[in-house]
Amino acid sequence: MRYRQKIDPHNGLLNVRSATPLPGYWRYYPSPALAPFVEHFWTVEWDLAEPILRETLPYPNAHIILEPGVCELGGVSTKKFSRVLSGRSRVIGTKFQPGGLRPFIDPSVSALTDRVVPLENVFGASAADLGRRTLAHADHHAAIGVIESFLLERDPRVVDELELLRRITARIAGDREMRAVEPLAREFGLGVRSLQRLFREFVGVSPKWMVRRFRLQEAAETLAAADRVDWSELALDLGYADQAHFNRDFKRLIGTTPGAYFKALAELAET
Repeated sequence: MRYRQKIDPHNGLLNVRSATPLPGYWRYYPSPALAPFVEHFWTVEWDLAEPILRETLPYPNAHIILEPGVCELGGVSTKKFSRVLSGRSRVIGTKFQPGGLRPFIDPSVSALTDRVVPLENVFGASAADLGRRTLAHADHHAAIGVIESFLLERDPRVVDELELLRRITARIAGDREMRAVEPLAREFGLGVRSLQRLFREFVGVSPKWMVRRFRLQEAAETLAAADRVDWSELALDLGYADQAHFNRDFKRLIGTTPGAYFKALAELAET
């Protein structure tokens, strides 16, 4: 089967002004049978003379990560992801839809938040050699086919909660005016506690975290494109009552203050 390649500029990459070339990075849509559960498959390949640091924003998605000697399942991370790439290697991953992992596993996905575990610990012994079988294929489509077969063998069931989460996530991501949980819950006919339970069981993070995460992604993108910044205005645009609160959330998610991040971007642009 040939998988349609996904072209999407919003990849969450931090420090995007860096002149260092990116390693090869491709994304592919899943087959229709897995589309309710999987957002896309991704692969990164690199052959580097010098190590490079790559950092990305956290997403409300779980991942299967396969690389030589590694066969793991990562829950939603609430902090930025950092990794030094060196030498020559490749990684093939599966990015689940928000909540898309839940039909494959018994426990609530909140048990996996901010954790990475061997895939076989969650999917059973048959998952132990998925990495070897997948990475045996140099062709991306053949490799993805191995992962698809593995997941479809689990016979996941589409449940109403997945469609509801898809709509809620799209609403949060697409409307920068969405800044609070209460109006979000009302819009979808839910109480705040019901919305929180839904997110805890299916996504592993709170709806408040997801709202803040998308607003802070917008902040990072704004800083990457700006020559100067009115910090008070930016904080207000993102729904913060004051700049101090915005600074705290930005640092909690990205690991540095907005001012320090903006300064680092400027320095990268000059290299």
